Amino acid sequence: MSVRDDAISAHGGGELVDLKAPASERAALSAHAAKLQSVTLNARDIADLEMLATGAFSPLTGFMGEADYTCSRDEMRLASGVPWSIPITLGVDEAIAKSLKTGSEIALATEDGKRLAILKLAEIYKVDRKNEAQNVFGTAEDAHPGAKNVTSMPPYCLAGKVTLLEEIPGRTFLEFPREPRQTRAAFRERGWKKIVAFQTRNPTHRAHEYIQKAALEICDGLMIHPLVGETKGDDVPAAVRMETYKVLLDAYYPKDRAMIGVFPAHMRYGGPREAILHAIARRNYGCTHFIVGRDHAGVGNYYGSYDAQKIFERFQPEELGITPLMFENTFYCKRCNSMASFKTCPHSDADRVILSGTKVREMLRAGEAPPPEFTRPELAAILVRAMKDAK
Repeated sequence: MSVRDDAISAHGGGELVDLKAPASERAALSAHAAKLQSVTLNARDIADLEMLATGAFSPLTGFMGEADYTCSRDEMRLASGVPWSIPITLGVDEAIAKSLKTGSEIALATEDGKRLAILKLAEIYKVDRKNEAQNVFGTAEDAHPGAKNVTSMPPYCLAGKVTLLEEIPGRTFLEFPREPRQTRAAFRERGWKKIVAFQTRNPTHRAHEYIQKAALEICDGLMIHPLVGETKGDDVPAAVRMETYKVLLDAYYPKDRAMIGVFPAHMRYGGPREAILHAIARRNYGCTHFIVGRDHAGVGNYYGSYDAQKIFERFQPEELGITPLMFENTFYCKRCNSMASFKTCPHSDADRVILSGTKVREMLRAGEAPPPEFTRPELAAILVRAMKDAK
């Protein structure tokens, strides 16, 4: 079945991109790649390679050329006009850039030398990484992890179509669908037409559960879609988070209406711009709706609480092709005796169970479980144990 038969088309209105070499051709291509000059990829490059190869970054067919890079950086669009909010580039230093020629093929390799893909080198161009960080993240400060990652990237970019020859190394949680074609197949199997995705890099607490179930009231199915690529050092490890998601879905969600998928991207902490990229990717995964909560993909105090919702106003709905579902900050209100939000609760903060991430981490490090109004006891027990084991 083609993607056109699914509930939603790939971003840009075309077919879902597939950059994986056919199994019958891989041996010959791998032998060819072994003879090529190679470029070493870091963990973030490899995550982007997987997102490109599987179609999660459709309509991109490789690392961006200069025209797409510039338009994405400055206008949040590709050169074609299709929305795209964050550049996807492959950076190399000057010596490597000057040793390569456009029109040639190069191998993309892991740090231990395994050749994963072939890049047909269409362009080599130089960029200003500080300018990129400022435009994308609103800052070039090292205190912002996404900006620091960008400013530490080499200034020369290699662009061109990629062909993946090998499975991405270190893939995890393979019992869950990881690629767009897998999630689309899962949705078809379940008969879902309206599917809402929830992006997360944190354990699910009661506020998340509340907005997920509110979204599920108007959709056929919910895909909890945790990011499992690189995150900053103080984020809860993916294995611990996945354990909490499994416990939660087993106990508190209808089996035929909710599922877990895996999102192998790395976290950019790009706030509003990353919210757009996350929505685009979830369209490619086959979702029709996408939850955007308070401070989506934010970090520190770099973004306003609802900037990631407001940015969607800069695009026509049909351009993105996925419906954002906007939610206020939610919490348990003791006087309402229920979960609520600023839209629905008339009471004061004194009546509300609102804990910062910092406060929760402090409690967990002290072996203290957050209150059940904030986190279900089963999940709190997992987090307390994980924090204890990490000491």
